[in-house]
Amino acid sequence: MRQFTLFYRKEMLEMVRSYKWVWVPVAFMLLGVMQPVTSYYMPEILKHAGNMPQGTIITIPTPSSGEVLAQTINQYGTIGVLVLVLAMMGMIASEMRSGVGSMIFAKPISMTTYMSAKWASMMTLTTVSFLLGYAGAWYYTVQLFGNVDVNAAIQAGFIYLLWLLCICSIVLFVSAWLPHAAGVAFVSLIVIVLLSTASSLMSGMFPWNPSQLGVIASSLLVSGEIGQFPIASIISATLVVMVLCWFVSIPIMRKQRVA
Repeated sequence: MRQFTLFYRKEMLEMVRSYKWVWVPVAFMLLGVMQPVTSYYMPEILKHAGNMPQGTIITIPTPSSGEVLAQTINQYGTIGVLVLVLAMMGMIASEMRSGVGSMIFAKPISMTTYMSAKWASMMTLTTVSFLLGYAGAWYYTVQLFGNVDVNAAIQAGFIYLLWLLCICSIVLFVSAWLPHAAGVAFVSLIVIVLLSTASSLMSGMFPWNPSQLGVIASSLLVSGEIGQFPIASIISATLVVMVLCWFVSIPIMRKQRVA
């Protein structure tokens, strides 16, 4: 446990030195705040955009507060995921290429402890960043569009956070497998895109797909209902994928170190 604590503190300090604890939360907060503000002022933005015939009247239905938060979730599903992958793609590859990994493993270090600290630090950064951004989106949504169903918003937030944590686990697995940060980012994004595509095009064949969590979160915010999704199966499958990615990454990383 002491070794894990030391490695976890090392990862936190490395994130501070690389400013990840600045730009990742700021990116999530900007995404969260921009969506309700942009939705509220969209008619004025279009009105002053120019190139519109004189006398044109722009009428945009005012979205509900739940719809605005759901749109924020969708923003995190694209730009937010890209930010996370870029922030985490070099956490292992950079250490190995710079020689820091060789210095660490010159001592009797447990690979399980090493990978667990990486995993925990990824999840900590993701959780804090998402909660800050989601809280900002919630605040501005209430100020501009009215109250939000508290229970639905909390449930949707934690459901979507679980999907983001699953993404962290996928990045960890790919990082243990590939030696280059760019390759880690590319393969991780491909896997995430394939999961999301399967969720939208083949939902009947893969009802347990973890990427369905984003759809469930949006449905909760818009209608207050989960719908026909097997939420228990999806959450269970997501947790299994997360643990499996962590578990399999340990022997892969051990083999990479020997090589």
